[in-house]
Amino acid sequence: MPSFVLRIWVLLFALLSFSVSARSLPEFTDLVEDNAPAVVNISTTKKTGGMAGLPIDREQLERQLEQLGPWGELFRHYFDAPQGGGRGAPIPRDQHHSLGSGFIISDDGYIITNNHVIEGADEVVVKLNDRSEYIAEVIGSDADTDIALLKVEADKSLPTVELGDSQSVNVGEWVLAIGSPFGFDASVTAGIVSAKARALPNENYVPFLQTDVAINPGNSGGPLFNLDGEVVGVNSQIYSRTGGYMGLSFAVPIDVAMDVVEQIKESGSVSRGWLGVAIQEVTLELAESFGLDKPRGALVASVMPDSPAEKAGIETGDIILSVDDKDVRRSSALPPIVGRHTAGDSVDVEVLRQGKKRTIAVELGELASGKSGQRSDRSHSEPTSDNRLGMALGAVDERKRRALKLPDGGVEVKQLVAGAAANAGLRVGDVITHINNQAINSAQQANRLVAEFEGGRVVPFLVARPYGREFLAVRIPK
Repeated sequence: MPSFVLRIWVLLFALLSFSVSARSLPEFTDLVEDNAPAVVNISTTKKTGGMAGLPIDREQLERQLEQLGPWGELFRHYFDAPQGGGRGAPIPRDQHHSLGSGFIISDDGYIITNNHVIEGADEVVVKLNDRSEYIAEVIGSDADTDIALLKVEADKSLPTVELGDSQSVNVGEWVLAIGSPFGFDASVTAGIVSAKARALPNENYVPFLQTDVAINPGNSGGPLFNLDGEVVGVNSQIYSRTGGYMGLSFAVPIDVAMDVVEQIKESGSVSRGWLGVAIQEVTLELAESFGLDKPRGALVASVMPDSPAEKAGIETGDIILSVDDKDVRRSSALPPIVGRHTAGDSVDVEVLRQGKKRTIAVELGELASGKSGQRSDRSHSEPTSDNRLGMALGAVDERKRRALKLPDGGVEVKQLVAGAAANAGLRVGDVITHINNQAINSAQQANRLVAEFEGGRVVPFLVARPYGREFLAVRIPK
């Protein structure tokens, strides 16, 4: 075959491959056309209640302006100017912000957006795709999930979105956002789901959908669609060092948002189940120390007094593996699972205790303020010499015991040298309350236990620190 013929065949094959590849990419035009009318821009007004600059006596000002003759009129315009002048005039100014997006979920005017979009607003204005505007009523909001429900009264049936199932979303599938980044209405961006059930700092109740869809300020509260044109999330946050899009965007799953919406509609507020435990992540070393096959679950670092967990018999050192057959793969998964229930619900909590699984029935409560108990304070033994872990232990003084809200028991790390304890993360000032799930009442008891452990074994130590309780996995030296 002549070389030029071969080159033609290669070129045709390349063009055919490109055509097939192009056809395999998703087509968004119909999705956008069908759903853009139901996506709204949200702006707010906050009345400052103040004046621009220092207030002055208006009558006195008028008399002074009249004395200036023709020049007085010029200065009168200066003092009355809403911008650029009037620094001494008592001119009230409202603050207007175009802050975010939202989407209509019912033709009678219910709209979902983010709580942070409307928080603190005196007036919320909703602008539709057809440029019609409405003053919205805030039906309710929930800061924990960053969801707010608005209602507008229109003289027509409004366009709506179709809601999907965020549980069925798969990592790697295409998703699309419509919103108003930087105030540019009906902007469309697309990408893929890059992770599910993502936990973020200080966000305990939302298993976020993580995407690489370009989300910027103004997209907040807008919908995240799958390729079927169904809303699977509410765009809420971005990860950014600059304030703009950097490839990490987070959306509240639509099932979480709708649970909040239904509660707001029904009662005007949101109720969440409360277990009453402080938890931490199960590391590889902790999993080994507790006899767990692999790191999973939520390790109970402390149980709050008079909490549902305490009443049901959950103990410090338990590893919560599931709640009502929903696996707790990481500690961050537990609050959203429990939070989806309401106070009074009964749930089955599977825990690992002393290497054995057991199921505990718990009637969930609702967190109330001021849950602190009076504890008795007593000192125990005198400081003792170091042990095989490289630390010296002593009694906990009453001041520290009160600060940490400790019951009787526990020993304080008084001195620390290089060794197994320091390697595990123990620090001078830590109070050890349990070793291998056994309550510690004296330094002598702690040292006796440490001396009895077989070398190479990993043992869990529960320590009390100012911010809470934490388990540390200590490997006993051989």
